[in-house]
Amino acid sequence: MAELATIARPYAEALFQSAKADVAGTSQWLDALAAVAGNAQLLQYAGNPKVTDQQVFDLVADVAKVQLPEAGKNFLRTVIENGRLAALPEAALQFRAMKNAQGGSSDAIVYSAFPIAASALGEVGVALEKRFGRKLNVTVQEDPSLIGGIRVVVGDEVLDTSVKARLEQMKVALTA
Repeated sequence: MAELATIARPYAEALFQSAKADVAGTSQWLDALAAVAGNAQLLQYAGNPKVTDQQVFDLVADVAKVQLPEAGKNFLRTVIENGRLAALPEAALQFRAMKNAQGGSSDAIVYSAFPIAASALGEVGVALEKRFGRKLNVTVQEDPSLIGGIRVVVGDEVLDTSVKARLEQMKVALTA
């Protein structure tokens, strides 16, 4: 959604500039706020004209269950007062992208049909960093539809070694 990205960009950039001293800490509380702000029921509640900005702030801060520093409280108040709560998840994504660019790393999502043990994930992470040529922040999501193997998404690059992908390749080859 380009419009939401355009709305979120100034918030992400301003927060990134003000958080130079503690980018990692800011990222943690911002991700928690973004997870809460992504809830459709909360956005509906916040859009109710009978609900005050302070009530929305109190609800979001309470549900996020994270200790907000003064800068975090000010940021959340500003977002709510300007009616931009729906843009908070996108602002968090853009903030994370700026943080990754500063640190020379990228986010990698590994989709796996089965849970991956921590030791195996470390080995996979090292192999993926070698393959993609940069430091990766690896997260794992289970996707039973893959049948086996993994599917890795790093930005706009995809590495698919899943059984599902191989079966699709075989299907295309046999029907061609």
